[in-house]
Amino acid sequence: MNQKIRRNLEARKRKITNRLKSALDRPTDDENLGPVMSAQSIHYELATRTQAIGVGGIGAIHLLARRIELPQRIDAEMHILKQHRPYRDSDHILNIAYNALCGGRVLDDIELRRNDEGFLNALGAQAIPDPTTAGDFCRRFGDSDIEKLMSVINEVRLGVWQKQGAKFTGKTARIDADGSLVPTTGECKEGMALSYKGIWGFHPLLVSLANTGEPLFIVNRSGNRGSAEGAAERLDQAAQLCRRAGFKDILFRGDTDFSQTQHLDRWDASGVRFVFGYDARKNMVNEAERIPDDDYEELCRRAGKVFAAKPREKKPRIKEEVVVANGYTNIKLVSEDLADFDYRPMACEQTYRVVVLRKNLSVERGEVALFDDVRYFFYITNDHVMTDEQVVRESNDRCNQENLIAQLKEGPRSLHAPLNEFNANWAYMVISSLAWSLKAWFALTIPTCVRWRAKHEAERLIVLRMEFRTFCNAFIQMPAQIVTTGRQLIYRLLSWNQWQQTLFRFLDAVI
Repeated sequence: MNQKIRRNLEARKRKITNRLKSALDRPTDDENLGPVMSAQSIHYELATRTQAIGVGGIGAIHLLARRIELPQRIDAEMHILKQHRPYRDSDHILNIAYNALCGGRVLDDIELRRNDEGFLNALGAQAIPDPTTAGDFCRRFGDSDIEKLMSVINEVRLGVWQKQGAKFTGKTARIDADGSLVPTTGECKEGMALSYKGIWGFHPLLVSLANTGEPLFIVNRSGNRGSAEGAAERLDQAAQLCRRAGFKDILFRGDTDFSQTQHLDRWDASGVRFVFGYDARKNMVNEAERIPDDDYEELCRRAGKVFAAKPREKKPRIKEEVVVANGYTNIKLVSEDLADFDYRPMACEQTYRVVVLRKNLSVERGEVALFDDVRYFFYITNDHVMTDEQVVRESNDRCNQENLIAQLKEGPRSLHAPLNEFNANWAYMVISSLAWSLKAWFALTIPTCVRWRAKHEAERLIVLRMEFRTFCNAFIQMPAQIVTTGRQLIYRLLSWNQWQQTLFRFLDAVI
């Protein structure tokens, strides 16, 4: 990092630290001081010569996109537009992705930036597509075009992974799959259907890499489609992608809907490990009940292990107090036990390991215990090295994909259906999810130095796990003056935050 920039960052940090400290040190008994927010003579003027934008971090994202050759590859592989007047395919795709990164919630928010001269200058653009044109672009996609777009993005993703080295690819590639309902109140949405919850909409499939939280494949489906429909094909594609990146160990994870027994033998033969939930059918429950009680071992959750030696004071359980006071039926967990047995599903020729989790429950009403209940949960795996507890932990960790789905819904709003055609909505989901992938690639591109390796790697992990809104606030939504010179485009940051040092280290890697 440039020494002048480093000194300026440290000076800004000292200035704001001293300001906050002096504010807290002011007398508390002086009523004449009044509130700290005391500005009164506020006037607005229109700048005539200086240009500034509120999303000064968008330049860093654009530098990243160009460094990993994302627009170049899109234009080389995608041929959605037959003529470029004046926009190319990459202009349309990045326009939608950048809209999400800049805080846009809907396509119409593009119009704000399209009419912002400072924003256009910041990207070196004469103009960007308007919202209507962006929607029309999505309507041009066919099935093969969307598959091609996902392939292009994954090829770029592959290059980012391969630059991480053996420390990254030497770990297990954990590939998760899940479906999520995308409701819609529209009347003219092609392909929408009534889901099992009685909600009109779509039911897209998401296959992701849990290591980085990146969406590898998004497949739009009608709302009445099963959660695991088409998942086996996408899991195979994800495994192939991870092997090309250098991952030697691959683990598939999914809930009970994804334990597609007709594919287990094939995955096992190919060297892929898997941990799937398995339905608690009657024959499975009978197998679990035949296991002697002495063969069950009590499960101690990680949180219980952490606080076993240092019991912490518990906060009042307000909800439980209300349940007891009103005499509602309450189900309490008493204990959890683990065991395993061998089992061969009907569609398989191989025998696999099934881990059974027995939950011992107490059903109460008010303060009266009505009866005890036992419920069984099953997990099927071809891994015979992991302990029963590790198998359950892998399955529980898969639930983190629910957080990814929530982020895609509320961050870049990828899992939404704003358009009227089925493929157009699918294309929009894939394109807008690129904003989340750019966030992940940003984190993976942050360099580390030998002296501060532990600190820098911790920062990378924090950025990688950041919520989308937090990332945008920290790295994108920074006011910046845009200065255009003969040979340079300068972003002059007008405010300071604690992540700017990380930003400048990132810029050292991409410029």
